[in-house]
Parts: sequence; structure tokens; C-alpha cells
Amino acid sequence: MNKTRQQELLRWLKQQSARAKRWTRLSMILGLLSGLLILAQAWLLAGLLHSLIVVHTPRETLWQSFLFLALTFILRAVVTWLREQVGFICGRIIREEIRRLVLDRLQVLGPAWIQGKPAGSWATLILEQIEDMQDYYARYLPQISLAGIVPLLILVSIFPINWAAGLILLATAPLIPIFMALVGMGAADANRRNFQALARLSGQFLDSLRGLDTLRLFCRAEAEINQIKSSTENFRARTMEVLRLAFLSSAVLEFFASISIAVVAVYFGFSYLGELNFGHYGTPVTLFAGFLVLILAPEFFQPLRDLGVFYHAKAQAVGAAESLLEFLTAEAAPPMAGNAHWNATGPVSLTAKDVHILSPQGAHLAGPLNFTVPVGGSVAIVGLSGAGKSSLLNALLGFMPYQGQLAVSGQELREIVPTQWRQQISWVGQNPHLPELTLRQNILLGQPDANAQCLNEVIEQADVSEFLPLLPEGVDTLIGEDAARLSVGQAQRVAVARALLSSCSLMLLDEPVASLDAESEASVMRALNQAAKKQTTLLVTHRLEDTAQFDEIWVMDKGLLVEKGTYQQLSEQAGHFARLLAQRTRELPL
Repeated sequence: MNKTRQQELLRWLKQQSARAKRWTRLSMILGLLSGLLILAQAWLLAGLLHSLIVVHTPRETLWQSFLFLALTFILRAVVTWLREQVGFICGRIIREEIRRLVLDRLQVLGPAWIQGKPAGSWATLILEQIEDMQDYYARYLPQISLAGIVPLLILVSIFPINWAAGLILLATAPLIPIFMALVGMGAADANRRNFQALARLSGQFLDSLRGLDTLRLFCRAEAEINQIKSSTENFRARTMEVLRLAFLSSAVLEFFASISIAVVAVYFGFSYLGELNFGHYGTPVTLFAGFLVLILAPEFFQPLRDLGVFYHAKAQAVGAAESLLEFLTAEAAPPMAGNAHWNATGPVSLTAKDVHILSPQGAHLAGPLNFTVPVGGSVAIVGLSGAGKSSLLNALLGFMPYQGQLAVSGQELREIVPTQWRQQISWVGQNPHLPELTLRQNILLGQPDANAQCLNEVIEQADVSEFLPLLPEGVDTLIGEDAARLSVGQAQRVAVARALLSSCSLMLLDEPVASLDAESEASVMRALNQAAKKQTTLLVTHRLEDTAQFDEIWVMDKGLLVEKGTYQQLSEQAGHFARLLAQRTRELPL
């Protein structure tokens, strides 16, 4: 990573700290208070030792000094604990805000953008990489200021007592941040590579799990296992590289701190022997001065050592911030970003004029499209895979950007408030999503106040009643995460029941019976055909026999509408639909 990019990421990280500025300042104040308590503690301890060893003061007369010393220990422990709590709260607030930014951005970009990356990569981005910023905000940022303030306070205390010892500490202090920066530049690059490897490994592992049946079917399981082993070994090597740099950074800090403390100790040792006679302003060097400086010498380097310990947190945060900032600043026009309110009720009309549908990255997917769907009309869209059918539905859902004019009941789609528009849509896709705990809650998701009669009607219409007796608690059965208790076909019927129950202006169906057997398919399609009479409906399907009851059929090929007409009209023409129908007839079993 070049220096300019690293500085850009650091600026972004510091900008995010403004979200918890109050807590960051409180952490710094507590750290400064801890530094003052260190000075008081060292002063009391050195004074006690000097009084007991040199002056031979009776211990009974020093009970107040012992009491104050004990009090400083207790107060320092309390302040340290409070600082840890404040730091955690600071990091948590900023992490929550960054996570909210990412989730809001994902919501704006929509599922079409999300599907461009494996789910494991998004999980790594939202969970692990944001979590790895905790120590940066909780510890590293407050420690930057304390690493300068606390040593300065100690030097101010030492110089009036012994300027030679102060000069030794002052001369050796810059060595620590210099070498820390040198090691840290390598650590930041190593962390960045480690995060990238982790994202790739997470995505690969999740995709392998999802495609396990396909891998076994084509005898690729062993090859995939070897690939995961190779990726895992690569990630292990990168992780060890990060740890090696972290240990190297700590070793450098300990080495220079130990050298400096040793030089101070040697100076006072030779001073007591009379070999060195400078540094103490012409007065004899006292035991008090030696004890005070030797007690404060480790504490002088402690803030710098703590900064070094937390320096790997900076490297982690920089590595995580790269992918976060790249995602948050990616050039992608939101599919819908309007602010016009939707006030219409009932079925809608759709009008498209020279519409070009684009991918989230700006690539052309379909178009130009010109069509009109009247209020309450039903249209079936057919065509080969990749013809642009699902892209059209995604554009109508507001998940794909487009160029041209696409009006809903005379109102431009991109100008409507996205949430208000999507409340008018019922949608059933190939992969139904059932987020609630029970079957009942998933069916009533859009209409939680529906009565039992309406619930039973849609259960019958969607053929959910066929498998309902097999569930131990009927509609109140817990279906598990991702509807694990249901087959794909059963989950699809639940999604159809949910769509039938919701009163809407536009129903979009993307292969709603793709995973059903012939008997269930016929039952569900009867229900959907009946529902299509109540609102405007668009159906995407490969099963041409399901389109006979629709008002109009559109045939799409290579992103264009190449044919329009009724089932009867298109089946009698020697066009795309007739060829698809003939191909479908040949594929059906005798």
C-alpha cells in the first residue's frame, strides 16, 4: 500500500472517531489522571525509601505517607478500570455507526449489487473487519496523545532533580516511535493482505457448502477440498506474517526501553560511587533522586510501549478500512433515490419508453424496451436464460438502475420514494426468503392483522395445506433458520401464500412454481391466475403452459422484446414463442 493511500485511510478512520468524540476525550482525561497518579505514587515511594534508609525516620511517623501511597495504588487501579470501560464504549459506538453506514449503503444499492460478491465476503466485511477496529478507537487513538503528554510530565518532574537522567530519557525516547513506524508500515500491508485473503476464503468456503451436491454430482469434491486446503494454508501463512511483525514491534520497543533504563541505572550507580559528578546541580546525588528517577524511568516509556502494543490495532484498522472505504465510495448510482410520494391506490399501469436496464456497475443488461401494461393487466414474460427477464423485474422493484422513461400510473419510477413504492408490490421469486420463526408469522408478514379465515384461504390456495398435517404444530411450527425444516418447494408455497394474502397494486412473479411438482404447480398457478385479476401482474416463467391464462405474453431475447401477443396468437406464428413451445414439447416426458 502506498503512503498516499495509507494517509487517506487514516484520515477516514479519524473522521469516524468524531462520532464518539466525547468518549475519546474522557478516555484521554482518565489516562492523564493515571499519569499524574504515577508521579504522586513514585514521589511518595521514593520519599518513603529515602526516609527509611537514609534518614532512619521511625516507621510510626510515616503512616500518613503509607496511607497516601496505598490510596494512589487504589485510585490508579480504579482509573485504569474506568478507562477500559470508556474505551470499550467509544469503540462500540463507532463500530455501530460504521456498521449502520455499511448496511444503509447495502440497502440503497439493493440485492443486485449484493449478489456480485459471495455472502462470505459480506459477512467478513460487516462483522470481522468492523470488529477489528475496536482497539484502534478504544485504545490506540487516546494513547497517541498520552504517549506525548505523560512522558513530558515525567521529564518536567525529573529535570529539576537531575538533568543528566532527563537528557538520557529524552535522547532515547525518539528511537521507539521511529522503529515502531518502520515496523508498522510492514504490518499495515500484511494486515491488508490478510483481510483480502480472509474475504476470499470466507466466500469460497460458503460457496462450496452451497454447491456441495453439485460438486459431488460432478466428482469435484476432492478437488474442492484440495483447493480449500491450499487457500487455508495461504491464509495461515499470512496470519503468521502479521503475528511475526507484531512480535517484532514489541521486541523493538522492549529492547530500546531496557537499554535506556539500564543507562540511567548505570549513571546513578557510578554517581553513588563518586565516579560521575554531574547532573545534580552541584549538590550531592541523593537516594531520593535515584529512586524517583529509576521508578519513573519505566513509566516514562510505558505510554510509548502501550502505543507500540496498540500499534498493530492501527495496522488492523487500516487494513479493514481499505475494503470498507472502497465499498462506501464505490461509484454506483442508487437504482431509486426519489422523494416523490406515492398516493395512488389500486392496480397500476406501466409504461416504458426507450428503457435501457443497467447493472449496478453500469453495464448494459437489456433494452431498449418499449411497452405498456394497462391497469389490472397480466403479462407473462418468457425467453431463454439471460434474455433480461429478471433484470426487468429488478428494475421494476427499484433494484436496477435504468435509462429512459419508466412510468408507473404516469409517475416516473426513479422519482418515487423507494420504500413507499415497494409497499405496493407483492413478489415471489425462485428462492423464497422466510425470515420469521413460524409458518404463521411468515404468511402474515405483510398483513399481521389478517383474520383466521383469510389465513386459511391462502393456505388452501397456495397448496400449503398439502404438507401442513406433517408439521408437528401446524402453522405455529418453528421452521428454523433459512426455513431449514421445509423443502424448497414447500417454502415457495409459503411465499406464494404470503403474496396472495397481501393487498398490492403490482404482483411480480419470478418462476414462482419452479420447485413444485406437477400437481402442486397446477394448484398454485390456479391461485395466482385468480389473484392476477385483482392487480397488475407480471410473471417470468420457463413453463410456457403457465402463460395461457395471461392477457399478453412477451418474448425476450438478448435483452429485447421481440414478440408480443396472446398465447393463441403467438403459438400460431412461426416466431420465437412457437420455437420455444416446440422445444418445450420435445423436452416433456412421454
